[in-house]
Amino acid sequence: MSSATTWARRASSRSRRTLLAPALRVRPDPTLVRLGSRGCGWWVPAEVVRPGAVAYCAGAGEDISFDLELHRRGMDVVTIDPTPRAVAHVATVHPGGDRFTFVPVGLWYERAELTFHAPADARDVSHSVIDLQHTGLDRAFSASVDSLAGIMAANGHDHVDLLKVDIEGAESAVLPRLVRDGPHPQVVCFEYDQPQSSLALLRLLRAFRSAGYELVHRERWNFTVSRLSGPEAPA
Repeated sequence: MSSATTWARRASSRSRRTLLAPALRVRPDPTLVRLGSRGCGWWVPAEVVRPGAVAYCAGAGEDISFDLELHRRGMDVVTIDPTPRAVAHVATVHPGGDRFTFVPVGLWYERAELTFHAPADARDVSHSVIDLQHTGLDRAFSASVDSLAGIMAANGHDHVDLLKVDIEGAESAVLPRLVRDGPHPQVVCFEYDQPQSSLALLRLLRAFRSAGYELVHRERWNFTVSRLSGPEAPA
């Protein structure tokens, strides 16, 4: 990708965030903590990070510092990613024990076999089922995908407290159905990868609010929504 193209995309991204700003107001949460590395960390309410709680982390890449910190703090963590380089990376940092599980599938809204399209930069690990960077079948691979409910059932979980979604554009298909049909985690962290529809993002955030979630943090296109203190927060 040329420097001019990269600059243009960044400028376009900044413009969209500026236009969307009134609809992206955050309800401040003083309990938020940032966990994970500088490049792959997330802000989450401290209350959800507790021993015995369950976290599902979709999208591993080659940095699962967030997942590992949740595990270190006592959570049961299931990390999912079918990308071969991600599978290899997780094998080198897997903490062992029965509170950390790695599942080499992709997160989707149903069980299927899908094509994962490569990023434009071959050095990047992230692949996209929606062909976010328009690379076609060059360096693509096929892998199994499943819904969150299906993956949870396979791993013996009947609820999830924290969900992280970083799945290269597939969030625009997965999250609306998750909000509509469940399961409903207490906290959802997600990246809304660009370029994607700003209108679809606004619809998604409205759907989260209607389901009792509050937007408690936003960092560029990374969002954290929480039901811990919303109008329909769990008792």
